[in-house]
Amino acid sequence: MAEISAALVKELRDRTGAGMMDCKKALAENNGDIEASIDWLRTKGLAAAAKKAGRVAAEGLVGVATDGTRGAMVEVNSETDFVAKNEQFQDFVRDVTQVALAGNITDIEALGAATYPTGGTVAEKLTSNIATIGENQSLRRAAIVSVGSGVVTGYVHNAAAPGMGKIGVLVALESTAGADVLEPLGKQLAMHVAAANPLALNGDELDADLVARERAIAEEKAAQSGKPADIVAKMVDGSIAKFRKENALLSQLFVIDGKTPVAEVVAAAGKDVGAAITLKGFVRFQLGEGIEKEESDFAAEVAAAAGV
Repeated sequence: MAEISAALVKELRDRTGAGMMDCKKALAENNGDIEASIDWLRTKGLAAAAKKAGRVAAEGLVGVATDGTRGAMVEVNSETDFVAKNEQFQDFVRDVTQVALAGNITDIEALGAATYPTGGTVAEKLTSNIATIGENQSLRRAAIVSVGSGVVTGYVHNAAAPGMGKIGVLVALESTAGADVLEPLGKQLAMHVAAANPLALNGDELDADLVARERAIAEEKAAQSGKPADIVAKMVDGSIAKFRKENALLSQLFVIDGKTPVAEVVAAAGKDVGAAITLKGFVRFQLGEGIEKEESDFAAEVAAAAGV
């Protein structure tokens, strides 16, 4: 059996909100596997469902840049949050996002090989920054969103500087309507995406593995009800239908009013201006999502704070 450390129990508690003893038991039952333990707690009704549960691990900034019908987003990681406040680091994030936008680049290797505005390559500039700032940094991911006609709107939540922060969102609206109509709508939709964290544009586009995992959890929970098999099957189907609705952008309730599905908000806006508006897609980057932080990373933050 894997050793169940206090740090592991704490991580599970942070990610699920379950009690300490329940977390210990879950980890013991699942040989220390965090993801399996989360599912175990959920089947017991001891943890809330979470699309991207857990503390964001890595530090750095997400940069967002738009130009009419196109937008780019880049995540640049650093070891500590202190570097994210560094003007040199912020200049790099701003510049590399513009490089991605200008070159329509989403591949990180290609982005690193692209020409940096002040000369050399992006990778060479990053290496220089690491040497002068004294902390490791890396390009993590990049995204491009575009439409044939309409606008791509960007939004940054928890902004550290204009166009960069902890959460970045791009929303693509396709329409013949003017930017004066589309930009405000796009901004509201981008704010919704930042807050509601949809996993796909519509329910059919949700990741199949994620849906299968949710179905397995729903089946085990429904089976515990002791109801007949046909009722259990309906319970499971109902749970999955609800999961799809709550995690697809178009069917989520708009955070601005809390009652209207996003699809209806977009349709109503198009009706108001006499031009169809289509929400073509979105991208949301949350700093460090999916990256696990080692205990040594916390120590590095403390040391940096103390000037060690």
